[in-house]
Amino acid sequence: MAVFEGAGVALITPFKENGEVNYEKLEELVEEQIAGGTDAIIACGTTGEASTMSHEEHLDVIRFVCEKVKGRLPVVAGTGSNCTETAVYLSEEAEKLGADAVLQVSPYYNKATQKGLYKHFAAVAEAIRIPVILYNIPGRTGVNIAAGTIADLCKNVDNIVGVKEASGNFSAIAQLMNLTDGNIDLYSGNDDQIVPILSLGGKGVISVLSNIAPQQTHDICAAFFAGNAMESARLQLAAIPLIEALFCEVNPIPVKAAMNMMGKGAGPLRLPLTEMEPQNQVRLRAAMEAYGIL
Repeated sequence: MAVFEGAGVALITPFKENGEVNYEKLEELVEEQIAGGTDAIIACGTTGEASTMSHEEHLDVIRFVCEKVKGRLPVVAGTGSNCTETAVYLSEEAEKLGADAVLQVSPYYNKATQKGLYKHFAAVAEAIRIPVILYNIPGRTGVNIAAGTIADLCKNVDNIVGVKEASGNFSAIAQLMNLTDGNIDLYSGNDDQIVPILSLGGKGVISVLSNIAPQQTHDICAAFFAGNAMESARLQLAAIPLIEALFCEVNPIPVKAAMNMMGKGAGPLRLPLTEMEPQNQVRLRAAMEAYGIL
């Protein structure tokens, strides 16, 4: 059984003006997501600014989210690192804190070989009992996890169950699904590619859009699973202008700006991320208004 099916939110981490994690707002966001139809919560991923958190903060956010969700939805903890020892440590701790699965981004900066990637992910998975979802995003990490490597990991390591694919390379994704006979939990890592991924046998999306439109993102997946691919495609296409605005600057700059426009108290970003440029804020606000969420 998949960790989840549908739209999982890549949840932002709200900060106070002094830079501390705003746990009061975080609890509100968790409850809003559950009420809004989200199918899973992904804590401390890219959108959650985990790369600027200390280990203590990182694990405390995971603990807090698990405690507040209370088993109502699966919680997937982002515990990746370019250091295998660190990724193992964070994953072991996340399991102890109650996470249902971990999300493992490919090691960044090191530019490991495919052999190195295999050994890294296998070492993390073998240290824990909960499922591991790989995260392939070569645009951020500088390295692609080849379809053959993902397939071998899913076949040979029991608790490596799937991948969040943000490469945009549909030929490689189709090859992966062929190599695994579709026996892999495939999630879109790009909000503008949910329906194409579902059409290849995907289980859903790990979504930035869900932060501001949880029900609508859920509905894209739900319509497809209900056999109404045309409605799913209509919903996907209707969201494209907003999705483009959400990625006109690097994530999570726009989505935090959008949430602040909606009065959700996302707070500031941590450096080196900076506030959204004024002209892009105008574009984002217009897209939100056209989509009906502002």
